[in-house]
Amino acid sequence: MTRSILAMLLCAVLLTGCGASTSTAQDVSASDQVFADAYSNQQSDLQVTGAGTVIRILSDDNDGGRHQRFIVELASGQTLLVAHNIDIAPRIDSLKVGDRVEFGGVYEWNDEGGAVHWTHHDPAGVHQPGWINHSGLAYQ
Repeated sequence: MTRSILAMLLCAVLLTGCGASTSTAQDVSASDQVFADAYSNQQSDLQVTGAGTVIRILSDDNDGGRHQRFIVELASGQTLLVAHNIDIAPRIDSLKVGDRVEFGGVYEWNDEGGAVHWTHHDPAGVHQPGWINHSGLAYQ
């Protein structure tokens, strides 16, 4: 009898865990599909949110407004350049390859997967505020 109860509890815990991870996978797939569609349609100026793993950190772009640049890989395998304006928002000093980031900003098409910028607030209030979440901190 005790083994039966333990077996049922174990099954309940496992099924609950599976349900939670399925929901997360579906959410990631939905956001990745937005990027896949935008890339296929060569669409730009699209407000987006997503998440990915940092696979490369690039040097800062200091031409005009300074931007911290890095490449993320989505769960789908698509890569995106993230250009984070560090004249407006704080630099993510602790960022390293392998880190997971969540982000909101504006997608711009390019033949390498696309780029996301406006990952910060807009001092003029024209653009929807963007953001990057890294290690529990919001950079905007």
